[in-house]
Amino acid sequence: MNDTSSSQAITVRGTQRLQWARAALEDPQASLERASIDAGQRSYWRTSSTGTPRIVMDSPPELEDVRPWLHWHAVLADGGVRLPQILARDVEAGLLLLEDLGQPTLAQTLARDPSDADAWIDAAIDQLLKLQAITPPEGTSVFGEALLQRDAGLFEEWFLRRHLGITLDCDLSDGLELVQRRLMDNALSQRKVLTHRDFMPRNLMPVQPGPAVLDFQDCVIGPVAYDAVSMLKDAFLSWPLARVDGWLLRYHTRALAAGMPVPASPQTFLRDADWMGIQRHLKILGIFCRLHYRDGKSQYLPDLPRFITYLDEVLPRHPQLQPLQQLLDNHIRPALQARAA
Repeated sequence: MNDTSSSQAITVRGTQRLQWARAALEDPQASLERASIDAGQRSYWRTSSTGTPRIVMDSPPELEDVRPWLHWHAVLADGGVRLPQILARDVEAGLLLLEDLGQPTLAQTLARDPSDADAWIDAAIDQLLKLQAITPPEGTSVFGEALLQRDAGLFEEWFLRRHLGITLDCDLSDGLELVQRRLMDNALSQRKVLTHRDFMPRNLMPVQPGPAVLDFQDCVIGPVAYDAVSMLKDAFLSWPLARVDGWLLRYHTRALAAGMPVPASPQTFLRDADWMGIQRHLKILGIFCRLHYRDGKSQYLPDLPRFITYLDEVLPRHPQLQPLQQLLDNHIRPALQARAA
């Protein structure tokens, strides 16, 4: 599609979206303002109307099917998870009218005022335990070997080679492969629960009761430590390692009491969370670079150093992953410094 055709398609879609919203709101004078956009193809629009503000979720059918979102909304709502309410829908058009949960995400709220962090993290654990207690529907994808291998490839292809220009020689490649294999084996050995895969403060809204959970359409059956470490080692908000460890232990205690299949040993769980976190950090480094180079979405690049810091914090605790530490110290850090010069 050329630029002219693309602009026309955007204009047509905007007109369709506005007309649908006015009909759903029963307000012919309603207007829409951009509320947010995510890394996928969905966009969100806040209504300006005579009534209560609402959110229009626009998921163009040719770009992103809205039905997985609706499927998981029904599953999670049945399990008691706090979600945005659906007020109207046109599945064929990919348009939904949703409850407006306000503007600041939990990440933004905590960044501005961290004084209530303990209470909000505890409330987020409430929602996470509800989600993990849900029996995954038949046909739910499994976060297994195939997904782990794909994630491992993202780090090497997009972060190392494309972003930093690092080509691994045999020794470096073998070392990284050994670390990736150990991380994958740990993930595969963990007990499995329903897993959000992006359970982080940016996808939580600070409402009562809540927080409300967003961006849940990619739920899988996955390792029990995955969502807990995602929540506390976020892509956009960082905490001191000691505080993160304390919150992970708080989750572990509550998960045990709730009958979740976490290891009985707190130290084993912390190890699993560390290793699951490292696997996820490597994947995100690759994804953020892919968003920049392939999709023209460069707003994520400034957060790359956050994930290097996450690696720096925990790799010294795990000598089995030393080849990754050496790759970080001897190649990744100098390449990042050279790019910044």
